[in-house]
Amino acid sequence: MTAKTEVTTDELEALRTEINTLDDELIRIWNRRAAVSKRIGEIRMANGGTRLVLDRERAILEKYRTALGEDGVQIAMLVLRAGRGPL
Repeated sequence: MTAKTEVTTDELEALRTEINTLDDELIRIWNRRAAVSKRIGEIRMANGGTRLVLDRERAILEKYRTALGEDGVQIAMLVLRAGRGPL
């Protein structure tokens, strides 16, 4: 049996405000990463390269898996898709 954590209304509101701030930051970072990734793809293709580099995508998937576990792979897939579009 776990002990109940006493949480005050003020603390709960402060934590929710922090979550909202973190969500805003995640969205900002998500959008910036997607824009940078799209630009990299444009540059690569303009120079005769491919739209994506599989070794790079595998490395990103593994980075997220290592940091976040199996859920990290799903997050990485969404991050990659946001930058390059669907395959």
